[in-house]
Amino acid sequence: MDCCVCSPMASMYRLPRNSICAACYEGAKAIIAFFNDDDDEQGDADQGSVKSRRGLAKLNSTTKGLRDAWEEVKRMRYREEDAKQRASFLQEGFAAAWKDGIHTDIAVRPGTGPPIKAHMAILAARSEVFRHILAGDDDCKAPAGDSLSLPELTHDELSHLLAFLYTGSLATCTEERHLHALLVAGDKYDVPFLRRACEARLAAGVEAGNVLRTLEVAELSSSAALMERAMETVVEHAEKVVFSPEYEEFAVRNAALCVQITRALLANKTFPAKTP
Repeated sequence: MDCCVCSPMASMYRLPRNSICAACYEGAKAIIAFFNDDDDEQGDADQGSVKSRRGLAKLNSTTKGLRDAWEEVKRMRYREEDAKQRASFLQEGFAAAWKDGIHTDIAVRPGTGPPIKAHMAILAARSEVFRHILAGDDDCKAPAGDSLSLPELTHDELSHLLAFLYTGSLATCTEERHLHALLVAGDKYDVPFLRRACEARLAAGVEAGNVLRTLEVAELSSSAALMERAMETVVEHAEKVVFSPEYEEFAVRNAALCVQITRALLANKTFPAKTP
């Protein structure tokens, strides 16, 4: 039989002769039985039910591989849900302790605005640099005591930084300028997860209007991935970027980046073949 599912010609839809072989038919039954029985099995699991998978048990041995695959998918789904619940439990607990000021033991001072209370243990656990600073290591600053100063950050930027250290996520409404500051902070204070999160968010939003700012922060934070994405955007929108008023000021501040831009544009340019 020329099965419309597993045969080499399955991609061709041929009315009215479409048919499936016995193995594919049994496989389809397995999928239907899996979804039909899934909700019932989950409902009985908490009561210690030993109800068998009726639909799956009736299938013949030709569908054993499919059954095993679906069982593995089901286990993966349960593990994913369990991981999400555990992450949510930890995230909400840490965030609540910070927002409610429960047993905070250090004041983090921004360059502008009032200090924000935090926990030394969280700062030390999230950042190797903070750990050495708070421990008063010789290679770092003096022991922080009951305060820690981060003068390069504004109050809002510090709030976003601490929120990430407690929750492991960036707020959806985080502004681009705050992402820039967080990326630099992630590099300076050795928080790789924060770096990756900021790089991904910024890379997704790179366009001709903000690519020059993105190049500057990518160089400042030594972000190769963001630099590559920004250069691709420059090449894609070369005329709009290079002839913009912002580019003149950018060139004055960033001679080395302008050299890289020139090389990227030339590498992308197709030159006419030389005549002999």
